[in-house]
Amino acid sequence: MKKEKGKVSAIMREQALDKGLLEKAGRCAQDYLDSVLDRPVFPGEEDLEGLEEFRHDLPEEPGDPGEILDRLHRFGSPATVAQVGGRYFGFVNGGVVPASLAVKWLVDAWDQNAALYAMSPVVSVLEEVCEGWLVDLFGLPEGSAAGFVGGSATANLCGIAAGRDHLLAKCGWDASSKGLFGAPELKVVVGDGAHATVFKALSILGLGGERLVRVPTDGQGRLRPDGLPALDERTLLILQAGNVNSGAFDPFAEICPRAREAGAWVHIDGAFGLWAASSPRLRHLTAGMELADLWSVDAHKTLNAPYDSGIVLCRQREALTGALQVSGSYIAPSGHRDGMHYTLDMSRRARAVELWACLAALGRRGVAELVEDLHDKAVLFAHALAREGFHILNEVCFNQVLVSCGDPRLTERTLALVQGSGECWCGSAQWDGEFVMRVSVCSYRTTAEDIERSVRAFVRARKEARL
Repeated sequence: MKKEKGKVSAIMREQALDKGLLEKAGRCAQDYLDSVLDRPVFPGEEDLEGLEEFRHDLPEEPGDPGEILDRLHRFGSPATVAQVGGRYFGFVNGGVVPASLAVKWLVDAWDQNAALYAMSPVVSVLEEVCEGWLVDLFGLPEGSAAGFVGGSATANLCGIAAGRDHLLAKCGWDASSKGLFGAPELKVVVGDGAHATVFKALSILGLGGERLVRVPTDGQGRLRPDGLPALDERTLLILQAGNVNSGAFDPFAEICPRAREAGAWVHIDGAFGLWAASSPRLRHLTAGMELADLWSVDAHKTLNAPYDSGIVLCRQREALTGALQVSGSYIAPSGHRDGMHYTLDMSRRARAVELWACLAALGRRGVAELVEDLHDKAVLFAHALAREGFHILNEVCFNQVLVSCGDPRLTERTLALVQGSGECWCGSAQWDGEFVMRVSVCSYRTTAEDIERSVRAFVRARKEARL
């Protein structure tokens, strides 16, 4: 056969057989992991300036893969945030379980499309396995369905769509065929402390804005049951497992029975907090959540699975698949799990395989110990800061710590210096109208020594901020 010299497809076929390229990628990855604990948690100015290397016009000719990899590692790796280290406490971002990372590299080589069983039987089966494991781990009703999406923002969107359509169907209205023009009015009830992704999903789905019933919260951000309006069969009630700032949980045991009796649809946004249900010591925080209709959660937060790994779980399988169903003459029912019927996407990567590896590696005991360790480290962090004179503004019930210097401007200046130090990194929030530092303990890599080192960075920053 005549060789297609110079053709891009022929060149790439040769590259695909080059074992050296993947071996080199593995060496670069290992080099990064070997050095990440000693890197600044946030890149310095010189590292950020190195990103200018990527700002150029699109090349006219194909590039050499090895050189591309070299350039990315040389200029890209130093400009990363060391989230997989032990001193990153921002945005509820977890680390990555080693088994799950290793499987991710293999799955990338598979490059499977998770839409249909016919496209990837292994992904279909592992999605089904993960669904059963998660339902069991969280103590949810048997038969609950799971969809594997990019994150809890998408999980909220899918879940709220399912709730909307289910409630309208009970009113005799088919939203999928009739749309929303002229549809019966629904009552949407949310707490004042609901996450921004909830309001985003409600807006996209035509349920947001001025018509929402917003319920006041207590001093920890928990929805107050005494502020709830009357609930009925046209009510979509959205609760929260883990306030994004304080980590607090809504009182499900008090609210969910009332909602079920009234026929309301209950959606629990549990991006990082739902994992408390897996811990014998912390599951009291989620008591009563099994009475809800739908739950959203991220595996890439508390569980420390790789990005992107969001999950939507629904008590009524038909409600979820009905809201997200898609059909076409080329899409024949397989008799197996076809993952696209549980998500917004058709074509999507095999993210559930990494979740399966994470759960398989940890086991029930390992998941519980991981969750409890994150909580214990958050308590340790809070106590250490309090001993140094910082104000802890929340009850550390899970893995979130809100910190103040007692003066908003001093707090803001201290945080800027902490972030710029490279020693550790945490974010900010507004709490009761005050600027605060927000510490999220989410990585299994965090040690007691990491916390001690970070507390020293806080103390130095506050001292400098007072000058």
